[in-house]
Amino acid sequence: MTTVPTTPTAATTPTTAPTAGPGSVPAPGGTGRLGQGELRRRVAAILADRPGEVFTPGEIARSLDRSAGAVGNALTVLADRGQAELVATGPRRYRATATTAEALKGGGASAARHARPATAAAPKAAPAPTSGTSGTAAASGTSAKGGKAVVGPVVRPNGQTYHPRRLADLPDVAALRRLREASIPALLYGPPGTGKTSLVEAAFPDLITVAGDGDTAVADFVGEYTQAPGGGYEFVYGPLITAMTEGRALLIDDATLISPKVLAVVYPAMDGRRQITVKAHKGETITAAEGFYVVAGHNPGVHGAVLTEALASRFAAQIRVSTDYDLARTLDIEPRAVRVARNLARRQDSGEIGWAPQLRELIAFQKMSGVLGPEAAVANLLGIAPEEDRDVVAEVISSVYGRAVTPLALGQQI
Repeated sequence: MTTVPTTPTAATTPTTAPTAGPGSVPAPGGTGRLGQGELRRRVAAILADRPGEVFTPGEIARSLDRSAGAVGNALTVLADRGQAELVATGPRRYRATATTAEALKGGGASAARHARPATAAAPKAAPAPTSGTSGTAAASGTSAKGGKAVVGPVVRPNGQTYHPRRLADLPDVAALRRLREASIPALLYGPPGTGKTSLVEAAFPDLITVAGDGDTAVADFVGEYTQAPGGGYEFVYGPLITAMTEGRALLIDDATLISPKVLAVVYPAMDGRRQITVKAHKGETITAAEGFYVVAGHNPGVHGAVLTEALASRFAAQIRVSTDYDLARTLDIEPRAVRVARNLARRQDSGEIGWAPQLRELIAFQKMSGVLGPEAAVANLLGIAPEEDRDVVAEVISSVYGRAVTPLALGQQI
């Protein structure tokens, strides 16, 4: 068993190293820690310098002397933003788009082209602040004297705004950052659409996400061998390894849909060992850098979601997340729709029904109303209700709106 350095690099078989790659852009060595978004800017610089050419994560990783997993994650973010294009999946290959140059703003990438190789050891990751900014807005905690918290909207990485809520006399964003600083893993649980993922994204700008389901495998966490351009194979590290080596936050979304046997790969990284062994890649040992943090999401009542004792015991902080109907009113969602949601939520709590509109559905209601009109939005609200609850939902909607409502459907031919 061997111990890898803080930032592993993609491994290739002796016959697989491609002779051509994006080697024209010099970059610092792989042992230095980069600032937030710096790796993404350097990856974008390579794509922008060679428009029309396609690259695998491994090729760019070798050019930058960084892990292929980290580069792959940067490419995924760029592709999600339209600043890179995924042109092939076996193996993954990317090229520049017309907007790739936008990712270079901030000066990071330009400086990277002429930077000298780093010789100093990687500095420790700074612990997440208990208050501060994310995007262009801030959420600060209570004062030392217990004064009222000053709360402001927080901009998520996708540009959408998150409105903090109170958690233990702090804005929820600040509370999660304190938990991270203290290395206390958090499990957020509640119905789908209540804002669990939005909260985590707002709290941790360096977040990496694993979307869980019944097909999630160990390779989706630690990585796997993928075909290299030369015809051989290279090991590309997964999101768990990237988060551990770069000291980043890892969200396991819908964690309770993942097989317990698969999820067990994360446990050693969460406890006092803070290490995992990658059996698929030479049995190497990965040690978590300072700042590594795990948070998970759980939707109770969803078919197949099982919160095992082993999983629950790993999360010392377990936080219930429900819809903030006052926030729905603040967002100018139609008051009668909010009344319907509140009424149904009370009936759901009493066990009469199993579904009630959450903030996600109310936001969709407002958008639908703006596009197809209020009547269509009301009809659609009934239509998205589970069939077994639809009679009760129809009764509540009719009582609030003062008329009979049927699900949104096609009518006569025009």
